[in-house]
Amino acid sequence: MPLKIAILEDNLDRQTRMKAWLNDRLYMYEHVFFDEARPLNQWLQENLDETLLISLDHDLDLKPSENGRWLDPGTGRDVANSLAKQTAACPIIIHSTNYDAVVGMESVLTESGWHVAKVQPYGDLAWIDEAWWPLVREQLQMPRISRSRVLPIPPSLNLASERDVQSQGISSSEHPR
Repeated sequence: MPLKIAILEDNLDRQTRMKAWLNDRLYMYEHVFFDEARPLNQWLQENLDETLLISLDHDLDLKPSENGRWLDPGTGRDVANSLAKQTAACPIIIHSTNYDAVVGMESVLTESGWHVAKVQPYGDLAWIDEAWWPLVREQLQMPRISRSRVLPIPPSLNLASERDVQSQGISSSEHPR
């Protein structure tokens, strides 16, 4: 089964920017995006052993339903609470502007043995290039522990830094930045 990266993010512009980085540098892995907590929790029940990294937003916008009512997509805390009941298997990045929610999510996850890193969004999408992507690279260098076995650290993955990209003569049009 291919290794996977799971992301809870409901903003389409953020998803597009994250996908650009992932498709450019981590094309060998499956990237799965969710805009609701419940489907992500269900997916993790089946796929956590093959998941390299999870990135969670907290605040998710209400969604219109077919009958005109608003659907509650849940929150990143719903996913954190579910993960806290499971054995830690991969690093988690929390990316949210809701400071109080981030503190709560981090607490419940770290108390359960998960490794958590945080990034606070800023500057529209600038934070994805400047903070989130470098954090993804850093977190993927950490050893992964499966619930059923120890898995190897992923190979270098062509995770070159911006300086490396420039020194190799790759034009900015070939790079997500």
